[in-house]
Amino acid sequence: MEPLPRSPGRAAWPLTCLVLLSLHGWPGADAQAGQDSEVHQPQDKVVVIAGETLNLTCTVSNSSYAAPVAWLKGWGSGNKTVYDQKGSFPRVTRVVSESNTDFSILIRDVRLEDTGTYYCVRFRKSVRGVEVLRPEKGTEVSVQAKPTHLVVSGPSHRARPGQSVSVTCTAGGFFPQDISVRWLKDEAPVSAQQPHITPEQMKPSYNMSSTVTLTLRKDDVNSQVACEVQHPTLTAPLRGIYELREALRVPPSVRVVADPPSPVEVNKTVNFTCHVKEFYPKGVNITWLENRMEMKVEKILQLVETPQGLFELSSGPVEVNATEEKNGSVFTCRVVHDAQDPINETATLWIADPTREGLSNMALPDNLPHIYIVVGVVCTVLALLVAAILYLIWAKQSKGKSSPSARLHEPEKSSEGPTQDSDPNNLTYADLNFEKERKTIRRMVEMSQQSEYACIQTSQAPASDDLTYADLDMVHLSKAPKRPAPRPEEAGSEYASVQVTQK
Repeated sequence: MEPLPRSPGRAAWPLTCLVLLSLHGWPGADAQAGQDSEVHQPQDKVVVIAGETLNLTCTVSNSSYAAPVAWLKGWGSGNKTVYDQKGSFPRVTRVVSESNTDFSILIRDVRLEDTGTYYCVRFRKSVRGVEVLRPEKGTEVSVQAKPTHLVVSGPSHRARPGQSVSVTCTAGGFFPQDISVRWLKDEAPVSAQQPHITPEQMKPSYNMSSTVTLTLRKDDVNSQVACEVQHPTLTAPLRGIYELREALRVPPSVRVVADPPSPVEVNKTVNFTCHVKEFYPKGVNITWLENRMEMKVEKILQLVETPQGLFELSSGPVEVNATEEKNGSVFTCRVVHDAQDPINETATLWIADPTREGLSNMALPDNLPHIYIVVGVVCTVLALLVAAILYLIWAKQSKGKSSPSARLHEPEKSSEGPTQDSDPNNLTYADLNFEKERKTIRRMVEMSQQSEYACIQTSQAPASDDLTYADLDMVHLSKAPKRPAPRPEEAGSEYASVQVTQK
């Protein structure tokens, strides 16, 4: 036993008032003053989860009389009355009511602020005043708080395949701050940064935020991202799910098909169909245009979902009468998907030429492009061969014209005439074959004692470009009867017959 604390201060007043109120009207208190009793509080430490019920055990031994009992949170000047037999405490009740030995209590809806050390005390009057019976040590209560339900959120705008998005997982109101986060995509672990933990304002609890960055794929329509949170208050991880389809946008592929394909016969019906494939989400709007003018077409849409979770549809067919006035008309399928910029795909209507109608209806071989390639190669080779032949002919003619020739012919020997001594310097005829060339200055030849010089010019004055000159050097002509001049051997030569009287 120990006396009631007498330290001054406001905190001691509630306990003093409690004792006075408890002892007031307590019959037999003085008679029992000499009897001893002990308070037993077996619990050392208790961990309780916020929101649950806390059970605090207290028993009193050797008690044959009713004595006031109270529960205090804290000891000394900072104590707080949690329960007494005369007061009103909505969250606190006795486990065994009207018992003189068992003073255990239940505290419902435990809160974080209920954390502290609790004491079970009993009061009695004695000759020395009011005595307080309390255990040697109190029960240390630790209140832990579970994380609130997880909130997993994605980006505010959709993204295309190949782009990156961030998914965030948040939780709050937990205590202590020891917490771990794990991310999974389709049950496969995904690496992420450590969670960011901050204390709550005006509360002994914490908040958590964790973010993971993912690159979207086309087949992520059916993919999930899971955020798993582990905390000491949890027997199993707390799990939050985010559907990646909420962040994914797959633009469609658009194709316009004409049946039959152009060119077509005049007044024939052509059906245009717009195929819109593999898009997500399914919100789409299709408009038909003819030469940039909107057409009034009955919307026939056949929406189909693929096993990958994407959507496909076809618009049409749009029937068009192929008149001559519509030749070259452009038909456009305009697709607006998920409030994005429109996608335009066109097809042109061509009318077949009546004069070539039979030709256009002929079936062309499948290997027509290969035939074009072979014909092009053959034509190229022939062109190169012809060019090579023409070059060789030109080169040969140029070489023949650039080499002038001069031949001196001796007179024919007659078997009937007398034999004369032949003199190599006595020549009667000369064939002069020179290429025509322009000369502005006559070539002077150095004269020797045994040479005579003759300059020959045709009787008709040729043009300045067609002058022909012959310089005769080292030639001695002897008297001989006139003979017909031999014909020149080349077509490009000129012939001159010269006879000189011997001096």
